[in-house]
Amino acid sequence: MTAGSAGPLWVTGVKQQRAWVENVLPPVERVQQGLWSIPVPIPDSPLRYVLVYALELDDGVALIDAGWDTDDAWQALTQGLATAGYVVADVRGVMVTHIHPDHYGLAGRVREASGAWVGLHPDDAALLPARYGAGITDLLEGMVALLRNCGVPEDELRVLSGASLQIADYVRQAEPDRLIRDGDRLPLPGWDLRAVHTPGHSPGHLCFHEHRRRLLFSGDHVLPRITPNIGVHAQSGGNPLADFIDSLARVGALDSHLDEVLPGHEYRFAGLAARVSALVGHHDARLQEIHAAVTTAPTTWELTAALSWSRPWQQISGFMRRAAVAETLAHLVLLESRGRVRRSRETPWHWVQH
Repeated sequence: MTAGSAGPLWVTGVKQQRAWVENVLPPVERVQQGLWSIPVPIPDSPLRYVLVYALELDDGVALIDAGWDTDDAWQALTQGLATAGYVVADVRGVMVTHIHPDHYGLAGRVREASGAWVGLHPDDAALLPARYGAGITDLLEGMVALLRNCGVPEDELRVLSGASLQIADYVRQAEPDRLIRDGDRLPLPGWDLRAVHTPGHSPGHLCFHEHRRRLLFSGDHVLPRITPNIGVHAQSGGNPLADFIDSLARVGALDSHLDEVLPGHEYRFAGLAARVSALVGHHDARLQEIHAAVTTAPTTWELTAALSWSRPWQQISGFMRRAAVAETLAHLVLLESRGRVRRSRETPWHWVQH
């Protein structure tokens, strides 16, 4: 149990937590009447799996998220549905929390097999052509320019800018049939599910609040153990960390109306306000660390290498190294918006305390 100023956080997905500790896939679980949790594996990722939720309807099921587009993921999803008594053809809708491949990747394949509608927030839907379609060349060039402004050395520039290209192979692009906006009530008979727009991890990230059942499906916005990556990149929007912190306050206010949080990874928990408080505290500490380090590491790249990470900087490479740079930049942009640092106009940017 982890204590926070807003009260305790405690694990409700006990089997899921045990599986996490034992480094195995958790079981398919009936969370409550008409609601199932289905773990779908992620290839070559420390996150290991995404939790897909199946909501029973009068004539089938609806899914929250879908998983990566791999055969192993498809098999896990179909077997999980079978455990719940369904087949893929019974899926009527897929509500995607955000367009990262581990949540959105299989949505197109599910639609092909079932005719289900796919729903996204408009801000994420607008990113699809550049991320997974014909606009990817422009997106890559945008990343090169941004990373150059961050001071990334030329010998690493192309590697880091294209570090996410292989991830796109795990997505079967599915233009949404339905745009889901903040406050929308989803057309799911027997459910009172409403969308909560929570930008930060992606511009169109969505959580889903089930008022009657006192549940929050939190996607990647709030996880029980780790902090989601919040980074400035070519598709992030101007100040994603500010957006994230504002969004945390929105969902934290729901805590008294909740019995359980169902995240996209790790395990179910209760005590949302405590977790929100811990996440805000983490970013406050990181902002202070970065503000102090600017005096000796003036570029984003130098700062990133100088900061403390979960493992030594030399052991971080590829996409994870790019994500670290983007995360550092997000903190700098927030400090800049608060008037605590400013950047130079030349390339690469140099940051100084203000």
